[in-house]
Amino acid sequence: MIEYLKQWYERNFSNPQAVILVLMIVIGSVLVLYWGDILAPVLASLVIAYALEGIVKRTTRLGMPRILSVVITVFVFVTTLLIILLGLVPLVTRQLTQLVKDFPYIIEKIQTKILALPERYPLISEAQVNEVVNTLNNELVVYGQKFLSFSLSSAGNIFTIMVYLIVIPLLVFFLLKDKDEIMAWFRRFLPKEHGLASAVWKDVDIKMGNYIRGKLVEILIVGVASYIPLALLGLNYAATLSLFIGLSVIIPYVGAILVTIPVAMIAWFQWGPSDSFLYVMIAYLVVQALDANVLVPLLFSEVVNMHPAAIIISVLVFGGLWGVWGVFFAIPLATLVQSVINAWPMTRQALESSKT
Repeated sequence: MIEYLKQWYERNFSNPQAVILVLMIVIGSVLVLYWGDILAPVLASLVIAYALEGIVKRTTRLGMPRILSVVITVFVFVTTLLIILLGLVPLVTRQLTQLVKDFPYIIEKIQTKILALPERYPLISEAQVNEVVNTLNNELVVYGQKFLSFSLSSAGNIFTIMVYLIVIPLLVFFLLKDKDEIMAWFRRFLPKEHGLASAVWKDVDIKMGNYIRGKLVEILIVGVASYIPLALLGLNYAATLSLFIGLSVIIPYVGAILVTIPVAMIAWFQWGPSDSFLYVMIAYLVVQALDANVLVPLLFSEVVNMHPAAIIISVLVFGGLWGVWGVFFAIPLATLVQSVINAWPMTRQALESSKT
């Protein structure tokens, strides 16, 4: 057994660069896993700066000085953020408030339909229906208390959010402005021989950059494309639902299924089995179909093609480890794992030996 473990260690970790790569991945994972909440504004700034770096590069290639390109890019980003906060957030807040007010009436309709089941379906007893209604009421009380405690705790974090709104744009500006100096400072702590880590990073860098920028664009397009037909058709809470539809693309496959439930339920309770309900569902399904068959292939053509099962497993694993960040970066992180496996010295030696 000891001899077997020794041979396995020599096969996989005889190359010092492999050990360096493993240490870098472990240190990065520990930092995010244990200090993710503290480093949240830093992580958010890194993601935003990473997404904006593509715009800065394109403008500098046209001859614009980098500092000017960074100033203009960050200014446009901050302006867009303010427009969203001043325009979308109050509208969504009003609609959520209205939804909370209307929620008792929606529950009352559900209970009325459940209580009417024994008349339509004699196989269902009245005792079973009462048990379902009582269970529903108890669950609603529990979730209502959780929602209230969440709202109170969120209200206490308003000051923290305001600080983040100031800190994050500043961090993004300095990360973009001093990118070369920051990268040079980090390279000081790396050994001279880190070719394997560099090879993995170059592969992941291209795919992760395309993924982050593409995902942000997809969220914006899907959200706007959903809001237009829902608002024109007069669906209640159209802005809030469109926001959720846009954010649902973060979770591939599963997000689209989950967000269908509130869209269908709200349309059903507003109009019942009518033409308006049918039109809303058709419009929603058309947006989802265009996103899956046109937008995703167009935006993510350069991102590694992964099997749907692998994507869902990645979302579950990394989401369970790092929450929202893990869900958002599930595909890039899976790409990182794939790149490490492909670049691993033992794998390359096996491939070379198989060719000969």
